[in-house]
Amino acid sequence: MDKKLFRHTTEIRVRNYEVDWQGIVHNAVYLQYFEVGRIEYLKHLKVELNHDVIQSKNKIVLVRNEIDYKVPAHFDDVLRVYTRTAAIRNTSFAMEGILERRSDGAIIAENVAVHVWLDPHTNRPKTVSDDYRKLIQEFEGSACQISWPTYDV
Repeated sequence: MDKKLFRHTTEIRVRNYEVDWQGIVHNAVYLQYFEVGRIEYLKHLKVELNHDVIQSKNKIVLVRNEIDYKVPAHFDDVLRVYTRTAAIRNTSFAMEGILERRSDGAIIAENVAVHVWLDPHTNRPKTVSDDYRKLIQEFEGSACQISWPTYDV
């Protein structure tokens, strides 16, 4: 992944209970770090994130969460979470993340997460809204591959 494509970063400090018996961050915790990055990214873009909206308007589910581990993180490391939207298709969008140790710039892990937009009443996929596509396009520019749906007129 090209770190230059990422326009959003947040930081996380590794806490003692996230470290396993090997003295490194437990593998499942890295997925939580990337989730924090995605939520902070959406908050930065002022996307409304609350229970009411998710239940009545914008239900989004994670359908793929891939991680490549590079080097371990340890207790008290400060990690930078780089987050971006890489692509928007008809009913889904893909987000990417890079986890980097602040002290030495080591890449800890990389992540790809694919989300599907659902109709909250039927739980069936629905088209990602044009408003969301525009919001992402304004923020990401040409770094995000956006497919615009065609509508019958």
